[in-house]
Amino acid sequence: MAKKLITVIGATGAQGGGLAKALLADTSGEFAVRAVTRKLDGEAARALATAGAELVRADLDDVGSLQRAFEGAHGAFCVTNYWEHMSPDKEIAQAKNLADASKASGVQHVVWSTLEDTRLRVPLEDTRMPTLHGRFKVPHFDTKGESDAFFDAARTTFLLTSFYWDNLIYFGMGPKPDESGALGFVLPMGDKKLPGIAAEDIGKCAFGVFKRGATTIGKRIGIAGEHLTGAEMAAALSHALERPIAYRPVPPAVYRSFGFPGADDLGNMFQYKAEFETEYCGSRNLAESRALNPELLTFAAWLAKHKSRIPLS
Repeated sequence: MAKKLITVIGATGAQGGGLAKALLADTSGEFAVRAVTRKLDGEAARALATAGAELVRADLDDVGSLQRAFEGAHGAFCVTNYWEHMSPDKEIAQAKNLADASKASGVQHVVWSTLEDTRLRVPLEDTRMPTLHGRFKVPHFDTKGESDAFFDAARTTFLLTSFYWDNLIYFGMGPKPDESGALGFVLPMGDKKLPGIAAEDIGKCAFGVFKRGATTIGKRIGIAGEHLTGAEMAAALSHALERPIAYRPVPPAVYRSFGFPGADDLGNMFQYKAEFETEYCGSRNLAESRALNPELLTFAAWLAKHKSRIPLS
């Protein structure tokens, strides 16, 4: 029986990389992998090729290159990276290119990595958080949620992701010393729970979706490794790093004022997650996530693997 070819967008990135590796490690022989990247000669791409992936160069701004990448594929994993450019218009255009290319190429099952459109609960005229770029509350959420409409529900599974714990390594969200040198973990979440996940587990959950096949098409599936308060995360960090780390909650307005690129977007995001804790956590079922990915990491397990990589300054 012919293998089902899965085209993986961002195959050398966080989400796509996790999926590509899971597909290549699958011993059932059900799938073949077409890894899409802009850097065919990169170390990560070469590693995927060595493991058996077909490498294809494509660009999210070039719908023709995407059509070629999707040609002949049974399935496709589609993801965009807002933080690479921080342009809402570019994000929406790239998502449309992915959707259009998948339709034109006849892909039977698309897994679209998405997020909520926060404006459905916080309209633009709502003053509890500022409106950004003239038409968004949380741009990196709203652009993905708005782009859901481009994808044909008759062939798409909508995979709702969660906060990457890897942000503690790469995005500057890890513990920071105060003036006295004491470490603190800052989040504008108060006592509310934050759904989080290891970035690699998003790809592994997407693999679980492809394994289930057509039964997931048309559904919205939310995934997370754990739902934890800031205090619980700080306690886990303290245990893993063997240093006292205090949870330092701040109001969202203070977080928005920190001034780093995207601080206003992230401040609004955390405020949304806190104010709609029940709905946001409720859409990310932990048991369902583990059923898709039995190797799903808890925060403590993720820390055990990656604690040495978390910068503390």
